[in-house]
Amino acid sequence: MKKGLLIILIILSLFGCGNKEAQRVEREKFLFGTYIKVIVYDTDVKLAEKSIDAAFAEIARVDEKLNSKHKGSIIDQINNSENKKIKIDEETKYILDEVERVYDLSDKGFDITISPLMDAWGFSEGGNERVPSSEEIKEALSKVDYSKVDTEGGYLTYNSPVKEIDTGAFLKGYAISKAKLLMEDMGITSAFITSISSIETIGTKPDGKKWRIGIQDPADPREIMEIVNLDDRAMGVSGDYQTFVEIDGAKYHHILSSKTGYPIREKKMVVVLCEDGYTGDLYSTAFFSMDTEEVIKYVESKDELDVLIVEGNSEIVTSNGFSTFINK
Repeated sequence: MKKGLLIILIILSLFGCGNKEAQRVEREKFLFGTYIKVIVYDTDVKLAEKSIDAAFAEIARVDEKLNSKHKGSIIDQINNSENKKIKIDEETKYILDEVERVYDLSDKGFDITISPLMDAWGFSEGGNERVPSSEEIKEALSKVDYSKVDTEGGYLTYNSPVKEIDTGAFLKGYAISKAKLLMEDMGITSAFITSISSIETIGTKPDGKKWRIGIQDPADPREIMEIVNLDDRAMGVSGDYQTFVEIDGAKYHHILSSKTGYPIREKKMVVVLCEDGYTGDLYSTAFFSMDTEEVIKYVESKDELDVLIVEGNSEIVTSNGFSTFINK
């Protein structure tokens, strides 16, 4: 399998800060199968370092507790059990209830029971040598149905035919959003957290300038398409160039339709700006499966939510408010 990593350019300056006493503390750690970076500006270096330690500890907690790929997590346990039922706490219920809300919003397009389909395409075991047959696609789709997942009564239950769920589409965003809240509680007022396709910001940089984030051009990920300025907001990005398999010289990306069973070709990239990383992750994936007009209508009805969509034909569509975040 080849992976086209979503490399978001972080444009940060070590100099020119309005507050000469603020120090920049940066650290990176491998979690969720990727490198997560935390940057803090503060006059108290010890507090900055302590907040970064706490942020990584919180991200690791979420990873170990709920990541379907983390051996021993709650989701791993039920995915690999005969009895598809496990006791859950309020945090787990909240997370999965939000998944259900977005599943309904997307008319079942966003479905985290999609693992059988991912397996059929080879995204789980290193790639395929051929495109799955229509019969294999049909068989995989027969096992995809999030409506069969229940979180009532203090338990997570999978009803037939569902046997597993995959938290990869949203859990990193949730983890960094929790890390942000923790850092704010510790008194941090200027910070940046990135897990590659999910970003959280706290305040601005010490000089009052917003965090500048370069978004890759999906047609050529080596190029920057836009620079977005964020201040105490989050970003979620989904793109058809991030992860893919190559079969007979053709690329098939990992954002699969839970209705057709094939990679979604109507969009190349979705960028969501919102209040927290969890929402950004959920929506950037869900909007990929939705009609663009429907997405724009929904986004325009919500405060603190904006979107940029690169269509399959490379046309760019944005919500009315997105342009206010573009670097001038």
